[in-house]
Amino acid sequence: MAKRKDNNLNMEEALQEFIKANKLEKGIDKVDAQVAWKKLMGNGVNNYTTAIEFRNEILFVSLSSSVLREELSLGKSKIIAILNEELGKDLIKKLVLR
Repeated sequence: MAKRKDNNLNMEEALQEFIKANKLEKGIDKVDAQVAWKKLMGNGVNNYTTAIEFRNEILFVSLSSSVLREELSLGKSKIIAILNEELGKDLIKKLVLR
């Protein structure tokens, strides 16, 4: 049996090509930003998180605790940095806590 030339992409490359071809990046980024918030902020913050929305490079997070909102607002730039590090790219430019 003759060996055929290996033109196959690995699974990650194939998925990236599919995502780009179908213009799904924005949807994937929205989900990734939400998952990163939930993962990095832990149960304490997640228990008070009522909504997470990502649009136009801004992550909007609704919190049911005004005290927690105030505490987190003091460290917005650090939160943005750790979220972007988790995402592997500078996706989030601004964090709005409401």
